[in-house]
Amino acid sequence: MALETVLLAVGPNDATRVDELASTVADIAGPAGANVVVAHVFTDDEYETVVDRLEFSAVAEADPNEVADRHTTVRELRKLLDEADIETSVRGAVGDHGSEIVALAGMTQADLVVVGGRKRSPTGKAVFGSVAQEVMLSAPCPVTFVRGDE
Repeated sequence: MALETVLLAVGPNDATRVDELASTVADIAGPAGANVVVAHVFTDDEYETVVDRLEFSAVAEADPNEVADRHTTVRELRKLLDEADIETSVRGAVGDHGSEIVALAGMTQADLVVVGGRKRSPTGKAVFGSVAQEVMLSAPCPVTFVRGDE
């Protein structure tokens, strides 16, 4: 199986993992010559907050792809991947983090999904759920998990 498209899923807690995510994706996508789709999924509340902060005229007029492209974490990742000579594009979505990431993996025909996360206890996963776990169990392709220190 050739590696042509890598979906790098970015969420609200990934600002502290930018270097680790970019390094992992560069190590995988670079040698394969794969394109990287940096995807940011927002919940409805997150989206409204970001749209307001980025000074769009209204939530209804904002395009999720453009909002994602202007998000600080996405811009930092694109800069690091550009420095590694990796072609990137951006996709944005609004909804449930896990299911939207899985949907984007299908829409972009991703060969691999990369997600970040943090170490959690089994109780923490059971009580609060885990986006990374949902993606790993439901994605239409392999998933690489990048664990942060927090």
